[in-house]
Amino acid sequence: MARILILGGTAEARQLAARLAPRRDLAVRLSLAGRTAKPAAQPVPVRIGGFGGAHGLARHLVTERIDALIDATHPYAATMAANAANAARAAGVPLIALRRPPWTALAGDRWIEVRDAQAAVAALGGTSRRVFLALGRKELAPFEAAPQHHYLIRSVDPVEPPLAVPSATYVTGRGPFTEIGDHALLREHRIEIVVAKNSGGGATYSKIAAARSLGLTVVLLARPPLPAVPAVTTIEEVEAWIDHAAPCAERDV
Repeated sequence: MARILILGGTAEARQLAARLAPRRDLAVRLSLAGRTAKPAAQPVPVRIGGFGGAHGLARHLVTERIDALIDATHPYAATMAANAANAARAAGVPLIALRRPPWTALAGDRWIEVRDAQAAVAALGGTSRRVFLALGRKELAPFEAAPQHHYLIRSVDPVEPPLAVPSATYVTGRGPFTEIGDHALLREHRIEIVVAKNSGGGATYSKIAAARSLGLTVVLLARPPLPAVPAVTTIEEVEAWIDHAAPCAERDV
């Protein structure tokens, strides 16, 4: 059996694992970073926690005799993507990245594209506004520098500690979300501007569609640069790669 390690945390990783799970010629394991308190159920055995950087991941690939590594992490997980590329190279393990395409603006979209969360804070301006922050918990801290705004913050797990601003409302939820639901959420909280990542995919696109229908501006954080490795955009392409490339590759160690 070929041993496959999927670096996950995305809907695509879970779907890929489900696609591969019934195959008797593969032993598939899914690795999660462990940042979510109650991760969704997975169709294959799961490993939770970090590896200790690229060196630790390379050691894991060798000791566990992994035959192929699949990077199906979030498009903004640049550090993990770099660690995967370096570890696969060091261990001589074939690597492919499953990368979802970014969203593209449609007629009616009012986007302001910025490089990072600090630039998003600047884009909000000095006048008090009602802002929907649809970001990971790690990207929230810069908004403490703009306490004049009221923030609506949505996350999978509760934000602890809360943002150090005078006015913030918190909601929890796990995608996929719906346009109808996000339209109602934005209207209920009288949101004037949305701040989000250009994550791509369908699970969280509803806020983009809802903002468009309401005529709201969306501040989008740019995607970080990712390492140049073999990459595809569909689960079918990953499976084809496993069948034709991964089992035939030989390790350098």
